[in-house]
Amino acid sequence: MRTLAIGDIHGCYDALIALTGAIALRPSDRIVSLGDYIDRGPDSRRVIDWLIDYSEANPGRLFALRGNHELMLEGARLGGKPFGCWLAAGGIETLRSYGLEMSPTELLQVPHDQILAAIPDRHWKFIERELLPFHEIDTHFFVHANAHPERELDAQSPFMLYWELFGEARPHRSGKVMVCGHSVQASGLPSHVGHSVCIDTGACRGRWLTCLEVETGVYWQANQAGETRSGRLDASSAAGSGSGIGDGEERG
Repeated sequence: MRTLAIGDIHGCYDALIALTGAIALRPSDRIVSLGDYIDRGPDSRRVIDWLIDYSEANPGRLFALRGNHELMLEGARLGGKPFGCWLAAGGIETLRSYGLEMSPTELLQVPHDQILAAIPDRHWKFIERELLPFHEIDTHFFVHANAHPERELDAQSPFMLYWELFGEARPHRSGKVMVCGHSVQASGLPSHVGHSVCIDTGACRGRWLTCLEVETGVYWQANQAGETRSGRLDASSAAGSGSGIGDGEERG
């Protein structure tokens, strides 16, 4: 059985399909998706559909984490500033994937609940009820953003789990290897520092979507053009914490 971690998809459905084709998924595979399925890329709706369909067809084989962009979408249901912040962080592209071709000005003039009604209940259920804050196996644990090294996973703050940058990631008290996304690696390669690996490699920024097989260190990558490549974590991919460009920093 392989454990496959997939980094931030951000609406890049074509890259996701190319990636899963390159991996040659098996019925025994365990997939851990690290969050940020929506926003910025062109096909958030199809990405969510794929995740739901895969989960339904393979019960107990998909462990889908929540990312900060899913949090922002949930907050957008409150209206006002949270709705505007979500639009500015890529929500406009997400709404276009649901068929709403409106300018930012037009979107802000329509009641937010009417706008968000374009997202089907099936998707809201997945986003609000089925996403996980973290996942762990015997050797690794998985979070969207980061984890405080001295706190158990169920005692992490929301800021650490969803917003903190990879930065100077430190070994966790569990002794397990952390696998995360959120902090975009400018090199387009996973950042590997031994005790931690960041696999957000900028799919929605013209770079790569990454899947890591955690047991072997083998990774596959695909982009929106359908190009694929593969490699293995080693000293050359240990770009170090300084190579990561934070998701929040690029968003501004």
